[in-house]
Amino acid sequence: MAVRARIIVHMDMDAFFAAIEQRDHPELRGKPVIVGARPEERGVVATASYEARRFGIRSAMPSRTAAQRCPEAIFVAPRHDHYEAVSRQVMALLQRYTPEVEPVSIDEAFLDVTGAAANPEAAESLARQIKTDLRQDLQLTGSIGIAPNKFLAKLASDLHKPDGLTVVPTDPEAIREFLADLPASRIWGVGPATAAVLERRGMRTIGDLQRRPLPELIRTLGASLGPHVHRLAFGLDDRPVEPGPRPEKSISRETTFAHDVADRQVLRRVLLRLTEQVGRRLRHAECLAATAQVKLRFADFHTITRQQSLPAPGCADRDLLRAAGEILDRIELAQPVRLIGFGVTGLCHRDGASGGHQLLLFESPADAVARRNAALDRAVDHLRDRFGDGILKRGRWDDGPT
Repeated sequence: MAVRARIIVHMDMDAFFAAIEQRDHPELRGKPVIVGARPEERGVVATASYEARRFGIRSAMPSRTAAQRCPEAIFVAPRHDHYEAVSRQVMALLQRYTPEVEPVSIDEAFLDVTGAAANPEAAESLARQIKTDLRQDLQLTGSIGIAPNKFLAKLASDLHKPDGLTVVPTDPEAIREFLADLPASRIWGVGPATAAVLERRGMRTIGDLQRRPLPELIRTLGASLGPHVHRLAFGLDDRPVEPGPRPEKSISRETTFAHDVADRQVLRRVLLRLTEQVGRRLRHAECLAATAQVKLRFADFHTITRQQSLPAPGCADRDLLRAAGEILDRIELAQPVRLIGFGVTGLCHRDGASGGHQLLLFESPADAVARRNAALDRAVDHLRDRFGDGILKRGRWDDGPT
């Protein structure tokens, strides 16, 4: 008996952070909203509403440039914890339709609806119901692509944003025609540099790639990227949807100063705040980290990252602060600092961590201290979640974390 082709849905929320701010603050609706640093803070745009995007504003653009392009733009400070909470609501909504949900990032996910929809027409009906639920339950919109595989579904979801719905044909020849006129940069792995290489050789569209033999693409792009691009040019992708939460590879926070900072104590105080934010995210994600790192960008834009391993995978603020302070102390400040950041890598889920522990009949003094510190961190997280970050502040850290 023939195996039925997969039916994959890719759902991508529209201007997620900005849409949440417009939803929560009705006075922002219909206005150009930019989530990110304020123009005077020398930071960048995290995301922009579609009203702001009409002015050419995009993610990672300097906020000062965004303000010049759209002087009437309204800048809103990011609320990352809130966005993550709404993301969990979105993923739970998707779970109503199939357990085969693979989160890709905070605002997008793949769904394998092969078992929930008999054919692409039924999948389209299901997708329309998802969009209705998003509007009714969360007052948000998302764009959806439906296709036989993940590559095509993701490509399709981006074609008619915002609030779009695109169904890719299933016949191989129809898929080739669907792809032919799209730019080569639509293929995963073809960034600006690779697209420039292809264009110099007369390959501007996916159709151009389809007409070139595989050996030519290998000579042009290499033994790894060449076959990858060749397969995707014909819409071939056999990766399955992998259900469950997508493990984060790293968690970080950073800030750009309004004026360059040379005072090490000021840097320490800002690093304390960033480190506590990372620790809080770690605990919310039920993750442990193996490595801590500090990032500095100097006045001349030279950027360095320094890291060190934690004694054991963990998420306690005291351990993270100790590591952050030790890393910063080892860095020579040859010039003022423009940006500082703190992050953790080597993440594992708390349940699966080899460093996890169980309750012992006779608890050691070290275990007792760790247990009390963990309880304190949870209590602080609860208070800050409920009343805001400013409800509690850590005592003196100038002389090193304790």
